[in-house]
Amino acid sequence: MSTTVSAYAAPTPKAPLEPTTITRRTVGEHDVLIEIKYAGICHSDIHQAREEWGDGIFPMVPGHEIAGVVTETGPGVTRHAVGDRVGVGCFVDSCRSCAHCKGGREQYCTQGVGTYNAVGRDGEPTYGGYSTHVVVDENYVLRIPDALPLDVAAPLLCAGITLYSPLRRWNAGPGTQVAIVGMGGLGHMGVKIAHAMGAEVTVLSHSLRKRDDGLRFGADHFRATGDPATFTELAGSFDLIVNTVSANLELNAYLGLLTAEGTLVNVGAPENPVPVAMFSLIQGGKSLAGSMIGGIAETQEMLDFCAAHGIGAEIETIPVDRINEAYKRVVDSDVRYRFVIDTSTFAR
Repeated sequence: MSTTVSAYAAPTPKAPLEPTTITRRTVGEHDVLIEIKYAGICHSDIHQAREEWGDGIFPMVPGHEIAGVVTETGPGVTRHAVGDRVGVGCFVDSCRSCAHCKGGREQYCTQGVGTYNAVGRDGEPTYGGYSTHVVVDENYVLRIPDALPLDVAAPLLCAGITLYSPLRRWNAGPGTQVAIVGMGGLGHMGVKIAHAMGAEVTVLSHSLRKRDDGLRFGADHFRATGDPATFTELAGSFDLIVNTVSANLELNAYLGLLTAEGTLVNVGAPENPVPVAMFSLIQGGKSLAGSMIGGIAETQEMLDFCAAHGIGAEIETIPVDRINEAYKRVVDSDVRYRFVIDTSTFAR
């Protein structure tokens, strides 16, 4: 039978989030019921709750960085068992038959179902991790290794894979020069992961304010983009630059930092189009690319990699009644480096 659970939702676009209850579907043949322990706050939660990326489905329960424990399984479940430590990321279903799904790249499926602000196969809206429980098909649930505490693991389900995927795809590793642009919720994960992969890592941040943190996370160098000398002195230096910033940057200047045949990958999503001069790409045979999250297999690979290297997100844990305060602080860049909701603070 379906279950009513506590949640926090935006009742209308741009409205403060407020406590509510939602209905989770009956556990089906291949479903698992997860008691959510922690839910990360991603900036994309704010964008969607405020309809900054287009129309949303309201009331909206955000949250796609979910870590918890399995409390019930359907009769056909083979991947997970009661008591397992698990996670759920940015999507909870896909068509399973297209080339992307068959190739383990479910994140590109045109019929994919988001963890929230989407419509499931049953025609009902999906609700995210700002709640006490969630029901998810076993094929879209990740195993969280025992070496990873659940609270620092939660942001890996979005921030972690968002950085792991391009670093792996473009072969960050020993002998490569990698730059991470911005050191916020995404960027700090990029520094940790690129360092663990063996790359020489440079942080490119507007100022040197976070320099000590960057070096502690594994950066070899930390340079301020607010200093024009940075772009002169580092010209032609990097094999790979991963841009995590969602503001409009002068991409031509960053392309100038690439070595010949280097790649600038964007994982941030600016609100407005960004102009690029074609000669910034043509001269040197450089590439401008985009990347998002990863598929289920790659996300599991990322979690195992992070466990093996002792990598978790830097977090500030909050009770649920501070979600709106946290939203304001995220917008103001006043968090180091990811807020995580402790769901034990929900009223039961």
